[in-house]
Amino acid sequence: MITAYYDPGYEAPLGNHVMPIRKFRLVAEALRSNPRVELRQPEPVTEEDLLRVHTRAYVDAVRTGEPRTLAESQKLPWSPDLFRSVLLTNGGVLAASRSALEAGVAAALASGFHHASADHGEGFCTFNGLVVAGEALLAAGDLERVAVLDLDLHYGNGTAQLANGRGWLTNLSLYGNDYRDNTPYRDIAIRRHEDGPNHRSVPLPAGCDGALLLEILERELPSLLDGGRPDLLLFQAGADPYCEDPYSPLDLDHAALLARDRAVFRFAKAQGLPVAWVLAGGYTRDVTQVVTVHTNTFDAALEVYG
Repeated sequence: MITAYYDPGYEAPLGNHVMPIRKFRLVAEALRSNPRVELRQPEPVTEEDLLRVHTRAYVDAVRTGEPRTLAESQKLPWSPDLFRSVLLTNGGVLAASRSALEAGVAAALASGFHHASADHGEGFCTFNGLVVAGEALLAAGDLERVAVLDLDLHYGNGTAQLANGRGWLTNLSLYGNDYRDNTPYRDIAIRRHEDGPNHRSVPLPAGCDGALLLEILERELPSLLDGGRPDLLLFQAGADPYCEDPYSPLDLDHAALLARDRAVFRFAKAQGLPVAWVLAGGYTRDVTQVVTVHTNTFDAALEVYG
């Protein structure tokens, strides 16, 4: 049995937006008939949780809507429901992390919001749930080290920024688009991210297929253990590397992404690392393709941990 955290309140009203926020609901609906998945509602994070990671000015802006440019720095239309939504989605990441520490594996039907930095949001990411969860568990004495494996199409620039000065955090990102200053860069041969002492970036070449991805994963996954064994692995399971995604230059079909997820879970299990994963990215016109990527991640986890 795998526990997955979901709340209808995740779905803030965004209007006709490129971010398919309804996907969280669609994945939950697809999972309800699976007897090996238990859906639970998380508690929202508190402002205290947010303020361990984000500035007071930014948290207040998202709560109140003023100044509007800061409240909408992540490219989402502000409303009072937006703040409630991100408290719940971050709460889902934290709840899944706690559950994984107990059970070995768990999921949040929400994004990790890896573009969010300390003082602003970017790329549809308001508060960085990955680092918020890590800080909350650290403050509670539940762990000492966290590793983030980011397999979203876009480089998690916010998580990298927040990793600076946080020696307890290790971040590994395999990506097909760089991302900085609220802008994706499709051609990583021209522009790629710089590494830091505890955040490592591995660009995937255009046309990367499943075999090459698995080869790179096998080579890079052990680096998650560098600097000290993590007590928890947070896995950003992106749907946007999918070959039909409008942002993706990669040649990864559903079978390739299923194999990707299976490799991650096998590594975590072999190393004895509790793993919590989140649903990231995915912008195909046909949202069912995004849902399939995410439900396949559950199939991979159930296969490995079943």
